[in-house]
Amino acid sequence: MSPLAEAYVHLERYDEALCLLAEALDDAASTGDDHFTAELQRLKGACLLEISSSNAARAESCFDQALAISRKQRAKSLELRAATSMARLWRRQGRQEDARRVLEEIYNRFTGGFDTPDIQEASKLMASL
Repeated sequence: MSPLAEAYVHLERYDEALCLLAEALDDAASTGDDHFTAELQRLKGACLLEISSSNAARAESCFDQALAISRKQRAKSLELRAATSMARLWRRQGRQEDARRVLEEIYNRFTGGFDTPDIQEASKLMASL
């Protein structure tokens, strides 16, 4: 469901994305299959921000959950995505140092894959902070 929810976000169909994400998170909770829960939380936060900047606190909570889950699972790629989303939010809030710290923390643990879109995006964001 994660790719479909991401597609809804890109198509600006936020209500549909949130409904799908809620369903996916409920499924993960009921089955115990939490492999993509970090990404689902990240997408939920991104969607909430797209709907309204007044959702910043809720989005930050989603990103924080995504970071915690991905760290627990040792899923570096998902952690990088969550950190990038959190850093973008904090940059908008004027929290440049917090944004740089959260991104550098995970980025510096990568030893390869620097040509992938997620790592390139994180690198560009760090350079702008």
